[in-house]
Amino acid sequence: MDLHHLRLLRELGDRGSLAAVARAMHITPSAVSQQLRSLQRSARVPLTERRGRRLVLTEAGRALAAAAIEVSTALDRAGRAVDAYLDNPAALLSRAGLPPLRCSDQDVPQAGFPALVADYDLVLAHRLAHSPPWPADRLTVVPLVHEPLYVAMPAGHRLATKTSLTTGDVAAEPWISVREGFPIEGVLTAIAAAAGRPLDIVHRVNEFTVVAAIVAAGGGFALLPGYTSRPDPGVVLRPLADLPVGRHIDVLTRPENLHRVAVRTVLDSLREIAAEHGRPPRS
Repeated sequence: MDLHHLRLLRELGDRGSLAAVARAMHITPSAVSQQLRSLQRSARVPLTERRGRRLVLTEAGRALAAAAIEVSTALDRAGRAVDAYLDNPAALLSRAGLPPLRCSDQDVPQAGFPALVADYDLVLAHRLAHSPPWPADRLTVVPLVHEPLYVAMPAGHRLATKTSLTTGDVAAEPWISVREGFPIEGVLTAIAAAAGRPLDIVHRVNEFTVVAAIVAAGGGFALLPGYTSRPDPGVVLRPLADLPVGRHIDVLTRPENLHRVAVRTVLDSLREIAAEHGRPPRS
């Protein structure tokens, strides 16, 4: 079996369509189809099947795509063996021509984070503590920190004098939420269920700094992260005593990426930052 053909099979499983694979690999959809047919000829069972207009992996195809990860990882490890001196931190720092670090912000719902590993070496993702885990069968998950979520309110609000709140305290307030399907929204649903009444969602904003500004201006209550929120004198953060909530912040990556020194260096930096800032801000 050709390693390139195996990679195309894996990309089809991750990306979901021939067109998406073709764009990622910079070839035509017909070339993708032709190479997958070549791979199929070397297999004894069907690897793909039609589901409506889409070509998807069969169970055997998914198993072979998973095996392709191990093959790619093994070959990458073998290639890196001849460059073992690069694992020396001194050699890494003195090496000229290291590629620049490139970052990109993707605003996706919680279910959209795993697919991003097809395009990025490391993906910083977050999910609610009670939500399903990331699909570890096709990616590596590196936990960074569990961050509590606090109720944010204007500093002058009557509830700001309390050290903690209950769902009954806050259910009648106007709320600022994220867009539907994004992390955090599920907590507001839980608050409404615990209080036995729907919440009044007056704004939907995905950017925490913008949310904090709206709260400070008296625009409503919101949920803000306890560690990474920027302190704002106009905002007070309080925990929910009867509904402790938080989010997991994790790094998602394809397993073979961790055999690259540059990727591991960035991951180590992320771990150090998480350890340093994994504590609540003063308020």
